[in-house]
Amino acid sequence: MKNTILVVGSVALDSVQTIHGSTNRSLGGSAVHFSLSASQFTPVKVVGVVGEDFPVPFRRFLKRRNICLEGMQVLPGKTFHWKGKYDRDFKNAITIATELNVFQHFQPRLNGSHSECGVLFLANIDPDLQRGVLEQMPKARLVACDTMNYWITLKKKSLLTLLKKVDLLFVNEEEARQLTGEYNLIKSARLIMRMGPSAIVVKRGDSGAMLFYGGEVFSIPAHPIEKVVDPTGAGDTFAGGFMGYLAAAPDWKNYDVLRRAMSYGVVMSSFSVEDFSVKRVGRLSKPEISARYNKYVKALAIK
Repeated sequence: MKNTILVVGSVALDSVQTIHGSTNRSLGGSAVHFSLSASQFTPVKVVGVVGEDFPVPFRRFLKRRNICLEGMQVLPGKTFHWKGKYDRDFKNAITIATELNVFQHFQPRLNGSHSECGVLFLANIDPDLQRGVLEQMPKARLVACDTMNYWITLKKKSLLTLLKKVDLLFVNEEEARQLTGEYNLIKSARLIMRMGPSAIVVKRGDSGAMLFYGGEVFSIPAHPIEKVVDPTGAGDTFAGGFMGYLAAAPDWKNYDVLRRAMSYGVVMSSFSVEDFSVKRVGRLSKPEISARYNKYVKALAIK
């Protein structure tokens, strides 16, 4: 199971408004967006929590996409529900309501098969919970994590302890600067690598992403999209494409492999914004992914 990814994160119901319409209590959450993207490349197992109201069709849909749900707990109460909207430029999500519900009491539970997974992705949750999961994964050959400004502010010490034990960190520009106190992204990434991770991915929204590995810096643009419908989960979808490709690769530490993983991350996230929730990524085929990837890398002259 060295190529199987274990992802620990949120499973949610999202209600979103954009200039193109709205969706109510649709499938969402960091673990979901990540898994649907990563499962196009390699098997994925999810550890998360939902309430009794979590729709059965959503569970069936995830299972059909090569995603194992043995680790998804069902607790009395309601599923994590996020309500938000985006302005015309889609730059920032405006939160209308955050109902944590059962997610507020989430305590990840791993079984024997989980600990055999070769790749671990710690999605954006409390760094204490992330570290607790990591300590149960001694066989993982690749460990990556995501975080957010909330945890950097409230639990920076715990996050720094975690970073000493991970191989790869995903952050956005604001989080990188907040974590280091350094505005320049190149300097900021180098400071983060001194904290532990050997590779840093800085997500930059519609400006693309940057990879920092060893002494290399690789900047990649976003894939142009004519009509952005809903950017919710695009960052998690990017991480899923990136990690899915790495998990399936024989040597993730190869710089060229990391560069290709960046391209797959961009391509997967470009699909995700084309419809609400997980509708677009959920119906993707491998030929569609390959066609867009080949067109994208040809334009960038990436081999």
